[in-house]
Amino acid sequence: MPKPKPGRKASDAKSARARRSGVNLPATVARRAPKQAELKYVPWNTVELEELNPLLERQLVVGQDIMLARVLLKKGCVVPEHSHPNEQLTYILEGALKFWIDGKEIIVRSGETLAIPRNMPHKAEALEDTVDLDVFNPPRADWINKTDQYLRKR
Repeated sequence: MPKPKPGRKASDAKSARARRSGVNLPATVARRAPKQAELKYVPWNTVELEELNPLLERQLVVGQDIMLARVLLKKGCVVPEHSHPNEQLTYILEGALKFWIDGKEIIVRSGETLAIPRNMPHKAEALEDTVDLDVFNPPRADWINKTDQYLRKR
């Protein structure tokens, strides 16, 4: 049996070889069974409308592995440049957003969609009053926990 690389245990090297060969080894730590996803019917008028600043409000519906946000931006609202480990789909219901992303300026209008990969820095500005749906996978922990200070500046 070959020697494991420095800093690795022999069992780690064995596990890595097993994964490469397609063999499933039992976990060494007990794993919790995934929580069963639940069916939800959610009318938007029952979801809290959270005011983040005078130009920005949002509503969240959170599933097991996905989150839908209805974001309301007044004309001139700027979402500062940020990135996150979540994949994002943005669909504009009404209005228009101008994005600065990947060295480009992209205007997304009503009926259009923008797919933003994980960890890609982006910034947006509402060119008019805008209603947008953002889908995130996995759900945004910072939005759920209300630790998204970059949006809460007054």
